[in-house]
Amino acid sequence: MKKPHVDDRVRLRHDIPDLSLPRGSVGIVCSTWFAPTMAYEVEFPSPDHSVSLRALLEISELEMADEFTDHGRAAHC
Repeated sequence: MKKPHVDDRVRLRHDIPDLSLPRGSVGIVCSTWFAPTMAYEVEFPSPDHSVSLRALLEISELEMADEFTDHGRAAHC
């Protein structure tokens, strides 16, 4: 899998119940963290798009989102 970069659209592979994020949620990579392990800060829009939520996620929790099939509105960093 291609590694995400800042401003890439990504999709959750699994639910994150603690953050109320369901599998398939699409967000935008805002930053990359390298220590202590590689992780991605991803911003997700709220259901009503009034606020956004940021989560620090490992690569195993993400997949690249296809901009042509993922028409859902993603947050912007």
